[in-house]
Amino acid sequence: MNCAIYTRVSTDTQAEKEFSSCEAQEEKIRAFIKSQDNWKVFKVYSDPGYTGANLNRPALQELLEDIKQGQINIVLVYKIDRLTRSPKDFYCLMEIFEKYKVDFISITERFDTSTPAGRLLRNIMLTFAQFEKELASERTKDKMLQRAEKGLWNGGIPPFGYKAVNKKLVLDEKESKVVRLIFETYVDTGSVAEVYNTLKEKNIVNRQGKVFTKSSLKNILSNPVYIGKLKYAGKIYNGLHQPIISELLFNEAQELHKKKVRKMKLFRNYLFTGLITCDECRSRMTPTYTNKEAKRGRKRYFYYRCTSTLKRDWQVCTTRQVNADRLERFVLENLERVSRDEPYIENLCFRLNHNPDELVRNSLIKNRVSGDRAGFELSKEELKIDPQNLIFQLKIFLNTLSSLSRAEQVLLIRERIDSIKYSQKRIRVNFKYSLNFNNLTHLQQGSGQVGVVGF
Repeated sequence: MNCAIYTRVSTDTQAEKEFSSCEAQEEKIRAFIKSQDNWKVFKVYSDPGYTGANLNRPALQELLEDIKQGQINIVLVYKIDRLTRSPKDFYCLMEIFEKYKVDFISITERFDTSTPAGRLLRNIMLTFAQFEKELASERTKDKMLQRAEKGLWNGGIPPFGYKAVNKKLVLDEKESKVVRLIFETYVDTGSVAEVYNTLKEKNIVNRQGKVFTKSSLKNILSNPVYIGKLKYAGKIYNGLHQPIISELLFNEAQELHKKKVRKMKLFRNYLFTGLITCDECRSRMTPTYTNKEAKRGRKRYFYYRCTSTLKRDWQVCTTRQVNADRLERFVLENLERVSRDEPYIENLCFRLNHNPDELVRNSLIKNRVSGDRAGFELSKEELKIDPQNLIFQLKIFLNTLSSLSRAEQVLLIRERIDSIKYSQKRIRVNFKYSLNFNNLTHLQQGSGQVGVVGF
């Protein structure tokens, strides 16, 4: 059994005393180890002149590193307080010891986790520690509730428009003017995008010197702190800090927001939800819609939109959005066309079968070899892709898809398609089952063309 001896004294004066020195502790621990069968000293870890109030001790950190390397079976100390004086740190260390199956012994206190009684004592101590931790959490919550009820700020990063002075919110004159501008612009225009554009045109930035994001603007517009109130645990309390805007202006902004809030329920089953990535900026493309007035009333149009244009502005990405109906129809029609193009499929399979470095071929190996078969090697014959089988599988997929309801189509597509990369030049569809087509066609969209690369 590899034994680690740990010794510590708090001050240099203690380190020099005969009976409390690190050397004296080591001597007694060595005698204890010698009395045991098949125990040997692996290493002595000594921290003379270090406090036991924290774990910032060089020898202790070295000990923990050796434990993680699996070099130690037992840690021995003269007394528990030589290891640490902090209950919190003690329980943390016990968890580390238990994780790496290391026993702990205090030779003068009969604390030995290698015995059932020692482990029982440890578990009792840990249970009480957890209990104390939960009590402390409840006390903290009660204290924060009391502060909120008194109108006092509970700390953290001050909201934009305020600064913290003696644990209280105080107006920041420069930022508070920006807050007023944000609310007034939103109420006047009814658009967060217009607020964003106004700030950008005026070169107004946040505390980090960056342009405000639309999400941060929405947070400001919904925060009751700006009318002298505080929100804690879902409830609103009257604060002692000075408001930046009137309640009338704030309420107007909230009413306007309620009218513009879009219901989370989708009015359409988007076939490619969660699959599309913008190939220009690598952001996700998310389902969205817009309502436009027409001769016969309002009409709803559905799109897949690059999320970078939602987080920032419309100009950050040239992809922006694509009509959902047109994209879905285009992809499925081209899958159908490719399934009938035998010469192309044969050429594709020939290229894949003769190029082991092909990305899709590597994907095939990855899919075929997994779990407990990770060490299994496939022969070249097993890796060959048969053109007729590829066509057959693709046709089964398309025929099955055409017979399903819209909701069922979504499930099948998610089962078979891994990802779709979209740009104004091409669309690449990657199947989970290593189908990879690279046939270029075009989709007309306004004045531009959208290319499709492969499935």
